[in-house]
Amino acid sequence: MKKLLASLALGLSLLTSGVAVMAQAPAAAPAATSVAAPAEAKPADAAPATAPAAAVAAPVEAAAAPALVPNKGDTAWMMTSTILVILMVVPGLALFYGGLVRSKNMLSVLMQVMVTFSLIVVLWFIYGYSLAFTEGNAYFGGFDRLFMAGIWDNAAGTFANAATFSKGVVIPEIVFAAFQATFAGITCALIVGAFAERMKFSAVLLFMVIWFTFSYAPIAHMVWFWMGPDAYTGKEVVDAMNAKGGYLWQSGALDFAGGTVVHINAAVAGLVGAYMVGKRIGYGKEAMAPHSLTLTMVGSALLWVGWFGFNAGSALEANGFAALAFINTLGATAAAVLAWCLGEALMRGKASMLGAASGAVAGLVAITPAAGNVGIGGGLIIGFIAGFACLWGVNGLKKILGADDSLDVFGVHGIGGILGALLTGVFNSPSLGGPGFVADWVTATGITAADYSIVSQVWIQAKAVFITVVWSGVVSFIAYKVVDLTIGLRVSEEDEREGLDITAHGETAYNR
Repeated sequence: MKKLLASLALGLSLLTSGVAVMAQAPAAAPAATSVAAPAEAKPADAAPATAPAAAVAAPVEAAAAPALVPNKGDTAWMMTSTILVILMVVPGLALFYGGLVRSKNMLSVLMQVMVTFSLIVVLWFIYGYSLAFTEGNAYFGGFDRLFMAGIWDNAAGTFANAATFSKGVVIPEIVFAAFQATFAGITCALIVGAFAERMKFSAVLLFMVIWFTFSYAPIAHMVWFWMGPDAYTGKEVVDAMNAKGGYLWQSGALDFAGGTVVHINAAVAGLVGAYMVGKRIGYGKEAMAPHSLTLTMVGSALLWVGWFGFNAGSALEANGFAALAFINTLGATAAAVLAWCLGEALMRGKASMLGAASGAVAGLVAITPAAGNVGIGGGLIIGFIAGFACLWGVNGLKKILGADDSLDVFGVHGIGGILGALLTGVFNSPSLGGPGFVADWVTATGITAADYSIVSQVWIQAKAVFITVVWSGVVSFIAYKVVDLTIGLRVSEEDEREGLDITAHGETAYNR
């Protein structure tokens, strides 16, 4: 316990120094109202995105238009979506991961997932939301929302608003902030699977503080922050508004619900961790089969259910784009399950329950950046390809990399996220059934569907993938090294052999 308290104290110290460094970035000017906005309107010389990538907070001039009242249906849908994403993490991800480890480490994985999620949610409301979703520079937001300051609009006597993806349509900013908090929490929890069964609990938490601050928050800002639809009042302001967006958003990258921000970001952190923490004792020599595929199946099912909130909720409205993301989340996932099972049958002669569950997650990951950006046919194709690609990722690629990525975080989330991000650029095209460009941005920029170039958009997507991989890789390496030099990354050999449930938490998952 003393070590845990010491590590948390050190984490807060590092956090303080990190915030001090980022304070040098220009802060956003105070705004009476704040809006969540999508990555749809792109620079005038780039192809604008079709549907929102996720959500972004941006200021709105209070005097520019009459006060807007949030739509009750949209607000209710976003609160429901937030609950669904929480379901994805606890119990969904926790049970999915827990069933995959050996019984002596079951509780340690549940603890790491649940406590990591809780830690990040708290940090999100302290400073993470502000760094990700307020105006600052191209890489970091400002500090207008530290401790959620300004969320209550004193002038209006009500809560501040956050934009959706339609002009003049808003939801309460507190709802948007809560929704995005769950994204940050699950991203960090995903990393746990890569170093399961051998990392110190205190080391996990300290790493998460550092990585969340310097990798998740800036990547979220770079991909999803822009000034909101109501800021685009005409062609004459397009360039000025675009220049205030995040770096990758300015580049025109499409990410509906987190292919780069969530899955690639977390997968790279997990892979780096697998290398730096080292392989489990007996890896490749001793049996390390999942102890409960029943729990893994239950976890994957809960992930699938919760993912409807993750993807469809990223539309920020209860509208057609939410419905498109919803149906793609259903179809692509089902296609990936079939593809993975088919691949296993061809390779081994039998399809497995573990394969079906893994295929479902692979499809969910791959469709995430594309959910509201591609047509139904495109979604099915993405899911089907993802099933085969991720099957290779956890078998062939894993052997090539030589890392003990315990629960195949990179093989599924890395490969699936990269594939989905690239294919979004393909199937977003109206010629392939994608929704194309949103009418509002055609009016603002003068760009039409005829201007869409698959090659250009895939190149933009590839640059976003590359930048995410490099950024997360560098931050992860530094974060793991800091933790290793301070409190150490790994438990002792004796503790690892006995199991982390007893040695780290003094409990057992099953009393026999």
